[in-house]
Amino acid sequence: MKLIDQIKIEEDLLLEVIKNIIYLVQKKNNYLVEVFVKKTIGSTVNIRNNIVENIEFNNDSILFITIYNKFSKGSISSRDFSTNSIKKMLNIAIDISKHSSSDFCIGLPDLELLCFNANDLDLFHPSEINIKDGINFASQVEKEAFKFDKRIINSEGSFFSNHININIFGNSLGMLEIYKSTRYSAYNCMIARDNNLMQRDFNYSISRKIENLDNPKKLGQTTAKRVISRLGARKINTMKSPIIFSNELSSSFFSYLVSAINGNNVYRKSTFLLNDLKKKIFPNWLNIIENPHILQGLGSKPFDNEGVKTTVKYIVKNGVLKTWLLNNYNARQLGLVSTGNCGGISNWLVSHQNISFKNLLKYIKNGLLVTELMGQGVDIVSGNYSQGAMGFWIENGNIQYPVHEVTISGNLREVWSNILSISNDIDIRNNIQCGSILVSEMQISGK
Repeated sequence: MKLIDQIKIEEDLLLEVIKNIIYLVQKKNNYLVEVFVKKTIGSTVNIRNNIVENIEFNNDSILFITIYNKFSKGSISSRDFSTNSIKKMLNIAIDISKHSSSDFCIGLPDLELLCFNANDLDLFHPSEINIKDGINFASQVEKEAFKFDKRIINSEGSFFSNHININIFGNSLGMLEIYKSTRYSAYNCMIARDNNLMQRDFNYSISRKIENLDNPKKLGQTTAKRVISRLGARKINTMKSPIIFSNELSSSFFSYLVSAINGNNVYRKSTFLLNDLKKKIFPNWLNIIENPHILQGLGSKPFDNEGVKTTVKYIVKNGVLKTWLLNNYNARQLGLVSTGNCGGISNWLVSHQNISFKNLLKYIKNGLLVTELMGQGVDIVSGNYSQGAMGFWIENGNIQYPVHEVTISGNLREVWSNILSISNDIDIRNNIQCGSILVSEMQISGK
């Protein structure tokens, strides 16, 4: 059976499951329901030194049911979609709702917020690629990296994965919508040695369409170039200096903002940005737009995990924080309206100043280019930030030598306000798409 036919059968079966659940709840008085089903089909091939280490197959489904009993609720999830299991789940969820405390913020989203007739965002591009093809792809990536330089002595592994997701949401208000997506990814990590000192580095590619992945030669050679460039890494002295976060780190750099403006942290008063809505937290020129409707976007989706339609909106405009990220519950806690962010953000587009990365380097007389971070050293309550880092030392706008075993630190409020520029080398491999970021000064702790 062709893959596309298999997916259609799975889709029809899941739709019937949700319809049946809604029907069973409608037969009971005083209860409302929302149902979310996610199915993942795919495989991942892991190899190392041209030997297949493992092959993972996915054919997983999970069913989430939430019963609303006036201002209380009961939630349950299961991987068993049988009729008997569903009836037991409904009884358990109803029983939980009867014994839960009342909260006037609990309930289904308002009807006008829900997504009906979901837009096709061109996320679904299934391929008949098989396990053998995946092994060949990952093996070729590794071979290309080994061929690049004799100083590359070992591999930490390569993988190729392809997955299909089916997302279906329905509720008692008449919403029943579906969207499907595909995701292909490839990864490679190599080890190089020079003068008995070793370094590692990696590279990856990810796309909705298999033909948009980097080819094995490019992926392997890029990994090789990166790991060779790390050889001879030095420690540097403790100091304060300008820092550039490379484009592949920019998503993590702004992910701290995602946490700081998350509605759960806001209504619980556990964020350092609690009093900063409608206030300036970035330079005047910086904008962040969330666009969930980019065709083939890695973060694109027509509705969130509560069925609320997603919308294009400013997160930051001219440096000013414009919105929190709200689901239905925490929006009501704050007296606001859901922003369609239950389950996380969609595509964030961070503005840049239309300069190249090469020109961004020219801003620095002496400073650090950070290309890898380690640890989770961010306190969202205080905004204090500290992470281990590796990268390259810059002098007079030119990269001089690799650097390791340093820690960079500061307070996010100050770091964000000290952004001098962002280059146009945008990394599109993440939900947050941004170029390399130049910060005027941060603390570097070295030797």
